[in-house]
Amino acid sequence: MKWLRRGAVATVIGAVVAGGSLVAAPSADAVGDFYTPPTTISSTPGSIVRSQPSPLLLQIPGAPNQWPGTAKRVMYTSTYQDGKPAAVTGTFIEPTAAWRGKGARPTVVVGPGTIGQGDQCASSKMMALPMSVDITQPSIGVNYTAPEMYYMLLNGVRVFVTDYIGMGTPGIHTYVNRLESGHAMLDGARAALRIAGAPAGAPVGFAGYSQGGGSAASAAELASTYAPELNVRGTYAGAPPADLLKVIPAIDGSTIAGAIGFAINGLTARYPRVGEVVRAETKPAGKAALKKLSRQCIGDIIMSFPFANTKSWTRTGESLSSLIARYPDVTRIVGEQRIGTLKPNAPVFVEGGVADDVIPYGQVVSLVRDWRAQGAQVTFLPNTTPPILTKSIINHVVPMLATFLPGMEFLLAQFNR
Repeated sequence: MKWLRRGAVATVIGAVVAGGSLVAAPSADAVGDFYTPPTTISSTPGSIVRSQPSPLLLQIPGAPNQWPGTAKRVMYTSTYQDGKPAAVTGTFIEPTAAWRGKGARPTVVVGPGTIGQGDQCASSKMMALPMSVDITQPSIGVNYTAPEMYYMLLNGVRVFVTDYIGMGTPGIHTYVNRLESGHAMLDGARAALRIAGAPAGAPVGFAGYSQGGGSAASAAELASTYAPELNVRGTYAGAPPADLLKVIPAIDGSTIAGAIGFAINGLTARYPRVGEVVRAETKPAGKAALKKLSRQCIGDIIMSFPFANTKSWTRTGESLSSLIARYPDVTRIVGEQRIGTLKPNAPVFVEGGVADDVIPYGQVVSLVRDWRAQGAQVTFLPNTTPPILTKSIINHVVPMLATFLPGMEFLLAQFNR
């Protein structure tokens, strides 16, 4: 199956076709208790707080499992950027297929692309179908991690899909926060190895596209200092938003312009100074938009804010990127999310679309150059799809489809070296 992923109207339509129907999202009573952390959690990153069986795509109770694996919904521990423990959720899938490669069975941690900021958007809540509709909000959620999951499971590779910090669990999802995204991925690997009872040194890899590509890239460069015990073999990072100072103006005016609100909300939650500037410089319409976006999924922002321009959110009529540039301290904070300042400790496969209309090609090239300058082993695959309906994000989705197989095959090759 194929789903057109990451944020176009085609994404929503593709998910409906693939899933065959629309279903109501799980009720809060059904899953709410699972996503509420206990009063105290372990301070050891990657510890298991709780787990429960989880259905997979179109799996019918009592019928043979069409998926080559069995899944569990998991709550595990990670760390906020200040070092305090955080409860994070995700999905663990153990393959039924044998691993026929070298050594112990490997694990791939998948970082979802942009799926939203509301708790209802968490991938672990949408494993039974690729799409959910909550008519009470209303909200349309799309889970598009199935291709990576299925491909790796067929090859006997264990999969763990993180929901990220603040997605499903209390607090705001800190969208594209470099440290917290990387921590969630690395601790997802630790959690997966613990649940599986895998041997010490079992191979680990990271994969993702768009937001997931940035999360995978962050994990790759944080691994040696944050999780040095992990045997990281490789990373696939497709269209990583490595430099938000360049990504924010590119997304402005696109079909997923609302994703800028995800980033601003996440920064506001961690940096009081950003909150001060946002409150002072946004007009009521902007404040209302940011609040609304904090509760929305990818399908919602396409319908609520298609081709929106953030000039309409600010008091002065400036775009948010221009506003950030006017405040050096805020520019520094946004700059702290830049990926490429540390060296990955394993080979990395990076993709960038020459005409990508939301993740600028130039900042992907800069990431590759930064890593190579530090001695990292980086394979770079430019995608040369010509411009198609600019700002519709078609040029963001098409390269993802073209890079999926090379990215997965790269990881399998690294597990076998």
